[in-house]
Amino acid sequence: MKIIIPMAGRGSRLRPHTLTIPKPLIPVAGKPIVQRIVEDLSAALDEKVEEVAFVIGDFGAEAERELHKIAGSIGAQCSIYYQEKPLGPGHAVLCAGPSLDGHCLVAFADTLFKANFTFNPQEEGIIWVQKVDDPSSFGVVKVDANNIITDFVEKSPTFVSDLAIVGIYYFNDGARLRDTLQHMVDEDIKDKGEYQLTSALEILKKDGVRFRPSQIEEWLDCGNKDNVLATNRRILELKEKSEKLVADDLNTINAVIIPPCYIGEGVVVSNSVIGPYVSLGNNSSIEDSVISNSVIQNNTKVRHANLDNSMLGNEVDYQGEKSEISIGDFSEYRA
Repeated sequence: MKIIIPMAGRGSRLRPHTLTIPKPLIPVAGKPIVQRIVEDLSAALDEKVEEVAFVIGDFGAEAERELHKIAGSIGAQCSIYYQEKPLGPGHAVLCAGPSLDGHCLVAFADTLFKANFTFNPQEEGIIWVQKVDDPSSFGVVKVDANNIITDFVEKSPTFVSDLAIVGIYYFNDGARLRDTLQHMVDEDIKDKGEYQLTSALEILKKDGVRFRPSQIEEWLDCGNKDNVLATNRRILELKEKSEKLVADDLNTINAVIIPPCYIGEGVVVSNSVIGPYVSLGNNSSIEDSVISNSVIQNNTKVRHANLDNSMLGNEVDYQGEKSEISIGDFSEYRA
């Protein structure tokens, strides 16, 4: 089994945090978004994951080292491909063409999920979906009486179906997907100005491939600050009993920790109340503060603050006041 992760987008809605690191490496409950996707998929599979292929932009050497660690954490080979121009999701998958062979999962690194990802790898194709109230902003599928997909439609302004495609796909013949995507590029087959993956799915369906939908339980968005914080809250709830969320070396001095919280290594909390729903990155320190429902990344100092619904990046020095705030990496703030 191979996992293909297209993640070359700029994440502009999550700025300033994505000015220094790509959105899929933003931590949620202490782990990068893309790491949680890889781990959740790998844990559900009966087949061993041999390779994780990431399709990225110009993210830099440090981000690429992090991706190698993520693949290595599940015992898989790491491959990195580049999408130099934003030509659409189908083109992004094609950029990983050399890895599209045999059984392949394609998972876009935009959102997290609560779902049962177990399936029979002998099936020709599976598309994970969720019912939504307003499907006009999503690619959707239509199904027949036998629960086989009959149509793939990309962001239709008129109602077609309320089964939205969430961005995870299984193909038991990755080479056939690769050849279809290459045909689309060669023939310049576009929809809404881009090479769409749904267009490739429609071609494969017409050629006889049978796709089945599988519904997820929860779809957790990470598109902007408020969505990241809501997802951080939900993941903390879901992982509270199955993951070790608080490092053993937490140093507290006259402090209260209200779970669930994630607290990384080397954290010092003094004269403060932390939680619920707070993630503190490695080597951060909190002093004389009250913090709830917030994500604070590595090596950040917070003093004399009352923060809620806030995100602070890496290497931030914040000293302030009651706030709802979003500050990117390497920033300093004084009230």
